[in-house]
Amino acid sequence: MKKKHWLFLSAALIVAVLLIGCTVQREEKDRKNEESAQEEETIPGWQLHADDKVTLEWYVNYSWFTIDWGENLVSKTITEETGIDIEFVVPKGNESEKFNALISSGTLPDIITLGWWENQIGEMINRDMVYALNELADEYDAYFWQVANPQIMDWNKKEDGNVYFYPNSFYVPRDYEERDDIGSNQTFLVRKDIYEAIGSPDMTTPEGFQDAVRKAVEMFPEVDGEPLIPIGAHEFNDTGCVSFDQYLQNFLAVPYEKDGRFYDRYTDEDYIEWLKAFRQLGSEGYLARDIFIDRRTQMEEKLAKGRYFCMIYQRTDMEAQQKKLYAENPECIYIAVDGPKNAKCDDHILPGTGSNGWTVTLISKSCERPDRAIELLSYLMSEHGQKLIYLGVEGVTYDMVDGKPVVKPKVRELLNTNRAEYDRIYGADDAYWMLQNNVMQLNWRSEPEEPMGQLEQWTYQYTHYLGQYEVNFETNTEAGNADVNIKKLWSQTLPKLLLAESDEEFDELMEDFVTERQKLGYDVVVEESERQMKEAKERLGME
Repeated sequence: MKKKHWLFLSAALIVAVLLIGCTVQREEKDRKNEESAQEEETIPGWQLHADDKVTLEWYVNYSWFTIDWGENLVSKTITEETGIDIEFVVPKGNESEKFNALISSGTLPDIITLGWWENQIGEMINRDMVYALNELADEYDAYFWQVANPQIMDWNKKEDGNVYFYPNSFYVPRDYEERDDIGSNQTFLVRKDIYEAIGSPDMTTPEGFQDAVRKAVEMFPEVDGEPLIPIGAHEFNDTGCVSFDQYLQNFLAVPYEKDGRFYDRYTDEDYIEWLKAFRQLGSEGYLARDIFIDRRTQMEEKLAKGRYFCMIYQRTDMEAQQKKLYAENPECIYIAVDGPKNAKCDDHILPGTGSNGWTVTLISKSCERPDRAIELLSYLMSEHGQKLIYLGVEGVTYDMVDGKPVVKPKVRELLNTNRAEYDRIYGADDAYWMLQNNVMQLNWRSEPEEPMGQLEQWTYQYTHYLGQYEVNFETNTEAGNADVNIKKLWSQTLPKLLLAESDEEFDELMEDFVTERQKLGYDVVVEESERQMKEAKERLGME
């Protein structure tokens, strides 16, 4: 019996040892598998699959975007490192019509970039035409989570818990608190030599503005044999003209809200006074026909010749033309000065970009390789990708000196004198801006240089976070339809206001606009705007 007992105990002991050994081996295998999985998460998908060559169509909803892919240094490097080639699709003519046609066709390009405010975004999401980026990341590229900003992902999360797009050029309120070098894109520009020749006048009052315009035309009726255009502006389109509505209101510090209610900026007393000041100039012939009909291509041609005296304009939109002027004659460039102000002479309140950013990028369900598309987004969002699209390739376009990037002199000279040629050869400095991260790129920036430096630095004192007031209406909703119709009405009304023969005619036109706007559902738009404003404030922790 004792012998059997010992045999039993020995067998049990052996089994126990074997079980323990198996358990240890299994745990070790699990640990290694977990470490391997974690390691794979830290390895970007584009590095793992660079040999998997694909070509993706990328739709950019701006007819002025003309930079090709595959010729310059940056795009070649991206394709070499990721195995992904890009075919850009850009609309010719009216962007909205082109993109609506693409949606109607049911077949979208692989990747899509358009303004965050565009109604088609909601339509694509509701019609299940685009992927949720978080789901693509979970399935194909966990590295995405390491480069995506958690606060921005949370900001863009829809009710179903998914995130369908990622923005560029975004800032959060904390960025404005921590930095004093964030600028607005909105500037009041004057041509330097003409402005100084007429005595560098104060143009912050309607009277001073009008006198300056009259004197500029009197002294400089022509620029190199072509008529001077006294006042320039952004395009007039089917929503109005930002130079004469939103931007002018910002320069006048017209509030977005009063007593917690969304404020009607379009009937503000100061705004009306300034529109009438422009109307008066129009009646005297100082609002050239060009500004009402020119598209961006025509405007860029005239900017490059310095044909405008003054304009409320986005500084980055005229960068190439400014550099051309600077190369030809530094005295003929545009400079930023204080522009129209309200009756109290309050400082301008100009918006920096908010949490919505400028444009957003989506991946459509027409894309046959969403795995590679999400890897491309991760690449461009990463520090490596951002450094490439901003600085170019180390040793070619810049060198590291004392831990800081320094752009090579010949590269910087080309950047500051011939932007088109710079883009053709190098393609850095955010030529491919679709996923640019301005906050990250500030870490690599040197002091802004001429001829763009003064334009940017002038805005610092006036720049504020105003993202809580950015509203977006979904397509085919009551508020969305009303908003579209009201903007269309305004686009038809604004030119008539500026070209009215008298203040009395102006008042009648404005009264008709307000009446018709009410019929189109203005109250619904205000109600939805207030809801979004309050929700944004809560999410941003604002009182």
